[in-house]
Amino acid sequence: MDLNHVATFVRVVEAGSFTGASTRLRLPPSSVSRSVAKLEAELGIVLLERTTRRLSLTDAGRVYYERAREAVAGLDEATALVGEAAREPSGTVRVAAPPEVAG
Repeated sequence: MDLNHVATFVRVVEAGSFTGASTRLRLPPSSVSRSVAKLEAELGIVLLERTTRRLSLTDAGRVYYERAREAVAGLDEATALVGEAAREPSGTVRVAAPPEVAG
């Protein structure tokens, strides 16, 4: 299962639309829609009911969203923590200087 599809689904639900999610994700709306469709195909279930004017969760979609939201939030938090650790300086600093400076 592609976790990007899961994260995209969560963003669609949070944004309330494919267009809103595409703006947040900086992806074309068609890519966002395809990603959710692929997730639904992988799961073998419809998560979102789509009409021209509305988007709503199915019962299965609601259950899946609640768990997926927690998982995606955990992954986002882990990514942020790793990013912070990468920005902090680490390692040994060696300075070369003539012997007179040390004295």
